[in-house]
Amino acid sequence: MLRREALRLPRHPASVGFARHRVRQHLATWGYAEGDALTEDVVLLASELAANVVRHGPILQREFELSVTARADGSCLIAVSDASPAQPVLQGADDERGHGLHLVDQVARTWGVRHRGRHGKTVWALVGDAAP
Repeated sequence: MLRREALRLPRHPASVGFARHRVRQHLATWGYAEGDALTEDVVLLASELAANVVRHGPILQREFELSVTARADGSCLIAVSDASPAQPVLQGADDERGHGLHLVDQVARTWGVRHRGRHGKTVWALVGDAAP
């Protein structure tokens, strides 16, 4: 069964913690176990992607969207959309500016960027193994 929840959040540091809380709530409602590795990975990556928008998003952008989708195979897709067309840069692990994406790269099964033309971009990450 496919389940999806999307949140519009203000581009403010407090939104990162709120995003973590809401994603954890949705996963629990959908039957994902608290403390399970998949749950923790999804919450971590949602937090990192939200933090990147708060830190690096367009100055005039007031909101961003975060969505989490539970897929039929048990994996989860996290996506964060912002108004910036700028490509996120994956820096080395020791470069503070790129640390969040380095973490995404290490934890996610796969991740990428979908450009939305004049509407910015969506950075997404897939967590969890596909069903055999």
